[in-house]
Amino acid sequence: MAIQYWWWLLALALGILELISGTFYLLVIACGCVAAGMAAALGGPIWAQCLTAAVISLAGAAWVRRSRTGASSQLPAGQNADVLADIGERVQVDAWDTNGLASIQYRGTQWTARIAHGQTPEPGEFVIREVVGNQLVLSRH
Repeated sequence: MAIQYWWWLLALALGILELISGTFYLLVIACGCVAAGMAAALGGPIWAQCLTAAVISLAGAAWVRRSRTGASSQLPAGQNADVLADIGERVQVDAWDTNGLASIQYRGTQWTARIAHGQTPEPGEFVIREVVGNQLVLSRH
């Protein structure tokens, strides 16, 4: 059996193990094996095949690691738009009370909203910046 088929069988086995384990690391190593199989099919020497597999696998592993530790995951849950779909939505405030709180209609229900630090409590359109408990923190857009 040609060496390229061994690379592709190894990639297939790693792909099956990936489905069982649930991590993306085995998937990128499988991609490296596929690339090595293509290098073998093109007639590359064994050292070039191994180097191709290593480079693709390391680059893919670095990409997976970076994507899991992205900037969006560093935000607290109440400020993270990936966690709460309300972050970034616009709301209308008709009036603020003397404590910097407002009662607003949002998504079919009444919410208590407070103004973000450094913002002036004036009527108008605001953007939801954070959700703290059952209170929306608003700022001008």
